[in-house]
Amino acid sequence: MKGRDVPVMHDRHVKGLTADSRHVEPGFLFAALSGTKADGRNYIEDAVRKGAVAILTDASYEPADCDLPCFREGNPRLTLARLASRFYGAEPEAIAAVTGTNGKTSVAYFTRAIWQAMGLPAASIGTLGVMMPDQTMSLGYTTPDPVLLHKTLTYLVGHGIQHTVIEASSHGLDQYRLDGARIKSAAFTNLTRDHLDYHSSSEEYLNAKLGLISRVLDKTGTAVLNSDSEVYPAFLRAAKDRGVKIISYGRMGEEIKLVDLAPKSVGQIITIEVFGKRHEVMLPLAGEFQAMNALCALGLVIGAGGDPSAAIMALPKVTNVPGRLELVSRLANNAAIYVDYAHSPDALETVLEAVRSHAKGKIHVVFGCGGDRDKGKRAEMGRIAGLYADRAIVTDDNPRNEDPVQIRAEIIVACPDALNIGDRFTAIETAIKALGPEDILVVAGKGHEEGQVIGTEAIPFNDKTAVQQIVSVLGGENV
Repeated sequence: MKGRDVPVMHDRHVKGLTADSRHVEPGFLFAALSGTKADGRNYIEDAVRKGAVAILTDASYEPADCDLPCFREGNPRLTLARLASRFYGAEPEAIAAVTGTNGKTSVAYFTRAIWQAMGLPAASIGTLGVMMPDQTMSLGYTTPDPVLLHKTLTYLVGHGIQHTVIEASSHGLDQYRLDGARIKSAAFTNLTRDHLDYHSSSEEYLNAKLGLISRVLDKTGTAVLNSDSEVYPAFLRAAKDRGVKIISYGRMGEEIKLVDLAPKSVGQIITIEVFGKRHEVMLPLAGEFQAMNALCALGLVIGAGGDPSAAIMALPKVTNVPGRLELVSRLANNAAIYVDYAHSPDALETVLEAVRSHAKGKIHVVFGCGGDRDKGKRAEMGRIAGLYADRAIVTDDNPRNEDPVQIRAEIIVACPDALNIGDRFTAIETAIKALGPEDILVVAGKGHEEGQVIGTEAIPFNDKTAVQQIVSVLGGENV
């Protein structure tokens, strides 16, 4: 079962695929994969009892009493991705994918919006779920496993959608979840510290991201690369080695160049050059980083075969992503309150810098750090809050199985002037009540999320809802 030759899929008795033994049904192939938390090989017997007719696993596995066909592969994750593609068959004509530490969700959202404005029914797959023209389905993953991914792609085709963009996380790339899909255009946004609780080093994290260009992107496709990133040369080299077309974007972009931007109360006017032709566009988004995300989306649409002129004309029609520098409320004194997903040092710095250009008053921020995640970024986020905000409140994010008091202490050490308020609702309320005329508050870290994970329990909580409840009581206006 090498390459794309997967003979087991010709067996008429295979009725489904899964890498989760709990989902095995009679006639299924069970992919017994070893992971960071569990080894699927320990569940082979359970899968057999449930009616599995074939097993896919690692080459090192030595079958004992299993009488089923057992395919032992050097890279079973890659094989599973290809099997899923063959099993489900249909996929949209134009599939784009985007990776990077920050911006994936925004780029995917904007890419779908541009296609939609061009009259092309489109979908996005990622953190916000499967977003379609008439519905949104929850996923629970940034990048779904290959079986769910290809099941979803087939579903989209069945609903008349031929344009889809996928968020490609470093985990998803490292685990070959996208390798069965034909990606026409693939983008890289940026690379900063993140996910070192999963990847053993920054180099390993970079290599996982590079895989989208060097391995997953179709050889006839287009790489859309942030020319302003420090690691742009590595992605450019990967694209050239792959032999794909290249669209660079950014201040130093060649194909899509950001020439200038002028902040406005409702967004910004950006001046861009696309393949040498200058355009002035009213973009209803705040911050240069959002302009960059919009240009990345423009590159993905063009790279997947979209008409450049039509795509540029669609830019003014994009809307803000839920939970991504989302303006949710204003007070009577014209103070503005934004909710953002920023939960890494670079993302927090980017957001606070972005609102500074729109602020006439002071900048306030409420933020925290998650438990059971990279501890090294806690003090760094505290340092950034101290540098870029006039007033900071450190609160609980998702403490998970760690002591929230200790997490906050590790942040506060780098921003000793910040208030320390554990209860997130109280922290937000305290910040809102302290807003002066024309001030801006950013509630950072959770964005669109609907829950706060404390221990192993998810407590219902949404930052936007909390803000709007507080503002309603204070007599402000919710957007």
